[in-house]
Amino acid sequence: MSILLDNIKKESQKRGYSLRKLNDLSGLKPNIIYSWSKQEPSISSLQKVADVLHVSTDYLLGRTDSTENGSSNTLAMDEALEDDELLLSFQGKEVTPEYRDAILAILRTMPDRDENGKEI
Repeated sequence: MSILLDNIKKESQKRGYSLRKLNDLSGLKPNIIYSWSKQEPSISSLQKVADVLHVSTDYLLGRTDSTENGSSNTLAMDEALEDDELLLSFQGKEVTPEYRDAILAILRTMPDRDENGKEI
């Protein structure tokens, strides 16, 4: 379980959370995260912590080095915006193809960043 606690501590520190604060934000019983050094967490408790930290449970468990959730329900922004069948709206109004193209052009000007948020 040391990999789990190490990853939780590392991600908590990145966000400025103590384990006690993370425990509270996750809605868990007091000091439950500390108990994971001796016992395995429940799936639901682990997921709550991962959700607060915005990482995958696989990352916390040391199964992957990627912190990102690999949800099959998400599309890359460029793929989504280029899909002619995709309907976009903003404040209840449909986004016209011209505005969609402008949004895509703006997003394409964004600099590439590494996993730490630094511009590449």
